[in-house]
Amino acid sequence: MSQSTFKHHILSVILVCSLIAGCAKVSSPAGGPKDRIPPVVVGSNPDRDATFYNNWKFEVTFNEYVTLDNIYENLIVSPPMKKRPLVSLRGKSVVVEYEDELKDNTTYTFNFQDAIRDLNEGNVFNNFRFVFSTGPVIDSLSVTGNLFNAYVLDIPENALVMLYSNLEDSAFMKNIPDYLSRVDKTGYFRIDNVRKGTYNLYGLKETDNSKNFNMKEEEIAFLDEPITITPEKNYLPVVEDTATVVQTGKKAPEKPALTGEYKLILFRHDKKLHYLTSSTRNLSYLMTYTLALPPGEHSFDLTIPEADENSYFTEKSIGKDTLKVWLTDSTLYSQQQITTIIGYPYTDTTNTIIHRTDTINMRYIPPRSARTDRARPTPFIVQTNLSASLRPGQKIFFQSTTPLRAPDTSLIRFYEQTKDTIIQIPYSFIPDSTNFCRTSLNIQLEPGKNYLYIADSGSFGNIYGEHSDSTGTKFSLRKESSFGSLVLDIKGYEGKKIIELLDKNEKVIRKATMDSNGKAEFLLLDKGTYRLRVIYDINGDGKWTTGDLAGKRQPEPVSFYPQELEIKEDWVLNQDWDMSNMNFKQIKSVPRSGTGR
Repeated sequence: MSQSTFKHHILSVILVCSLIAGCAKVSSPAGGPKDRIPPVVVGSNPDRDATFYNNWKFEVTFNEYVTLDNIYENLIVSPPMKKRPLVSLRGKSVVVEYEDELKDNTTYTFNFQDAIRDLNEGNVFNNFRFVFSTGPVIDSLSVTGNLFNAYVLDIPENALVMLYSNLEDSAFMKNIPDYLSRVDKTGYFRIDNVRKGTYNLYGLKETDNSKNFNMKEEEIAFLDEPITITPEKNYLPVVEDTATVVQTGKKAPEKPALTGEYKLILFRHDKKLHYLTSSTRNLSYLMTYTLALPPGEHSFDLTIPEADENSYFTEKSIGKDTLKVWLTDSTLYSQQQITTIIGYPYTDTTNTIIHRTDTINMRYIPPRSARTDRARPTPFIVQTNLSASLRPGQKIFFQSTTPLRAPDTSLIRFYEQTKDTIIQIPYSFIPDSTNFCRTSLNIQLEPGKNYLYIADSGSFGNIYGEHSDSTGTKFSLRKESSFGSLVLDIKGYEGKKIIELLDKNEKVIRKATMDSNGKAEFLLLDKGTYRLRVIYDINGDGKWTTGDLAGKRQPEPVSFYPQELEIKEDWVLNQDWDMSNMNFKQIKSVPRSGTGR
């Protein structure tokens, strides 16, 4: 072969390879509309809504490749299975395999919610459900309702709703349910493909994925009576294969909240067992002991063997469930370990409250500091709510992180200031009987006047010999005309109730108790936006009371005023409020961490 013929042959091979590579390349055409169509089911084994099916798996095939998003969080199987099914992808198919032996004559529903998406654009096949029956018919009855957190009436995240055909109370705590579903983002739920019968309906926010109520800290909801499900009162099931396009990275449009037949209120039980929850010594001179419940008529006390009784003193919280022990003798608090004897109420295995005594060694290990850092003493600071502008009737306090000694009033002065004069005015301090680290100021002030507070160095100090620096503040008492007022005309509920005035974040600002309908006033309010909540105080104890499953007691109902209220300066807002609708909340819930109550 000549050199020119060889070169011509090589160029021909390269050209052919380039053409083949170009033909084999798969790419999206430039331009054109973006794919917004979710996957489409093209087949399944068995057919959907199949009867007499008792195999160990099923397979669903789509018209394109799909992906699974948080499948084990999204997949809801009803009736639930003891072992979680295995879900996998094979080509364009989703395969579901399970080890549980299927029940006879039972309709099974596998709800994938929004777990199935197409591979390219992430379009969601929303609310995809696969249904089959091990018997001759597909059960088609439904149960609908709404679930809310007690007290705040928010929507609980990832809460379950359950139906039990076993009507014994213990079934909810020992068995998995007959039917299961999950609450959506609006609080609405529906359980489809239910068999005719009578059931107990529960809500559950679980902590252990057991599908039953077996942890005391879990939140639950229940109906007072069983429900009977018949074709005459059935809610028709949702239309099959109704796909909603939800693109990844874009917020789905909010759906209007649906109202179901049954309303469930989710609550957490009050603690009932007495025991010591913690004992800490984070500071060398402070030991803290905490109980699960207030001790009530039972004693909660401490002794330090071989320590002089004047070398320490104790302080109890208002609820008497926290005991602080302040060590005052340096020879005592300089010890790395101190042996203490604590006596407290304890609930034994027979559910009897006894007085228990424990010996607890309280250790303190000083924190290590970097070698390059010099040990610097922590400055003694007295905090106060005394600010440039005070409201009429505001209580002024001074507090520290350690017990205060009596303030030196010879070093503290208050003056009334005018344009031409400055007049010293009398005052006194009132120690807090439940908090040795806090003292309140007793002084007469007048609205619209200006004042001056001066504290020389050493005016405040603690029991450990530390002293405050000098400070001073100019302040005034605001006039009543700088505030607004709210007057409510209450009707619709004659029983005892607690009206709570809330800020826009639903923090309680004020409270008012009422025994019947009438007027409720909230005076001297800062301008701003407020909300209102009423507690229907059914047991009359002056506070909100949670529910109890064993006692068949629902949590005390609450309701929110249907809109926010705007308070203006020097203005009285008169507002009617019909409280006949319990557990009602129309205003949008505020973001919050944690749960309801």
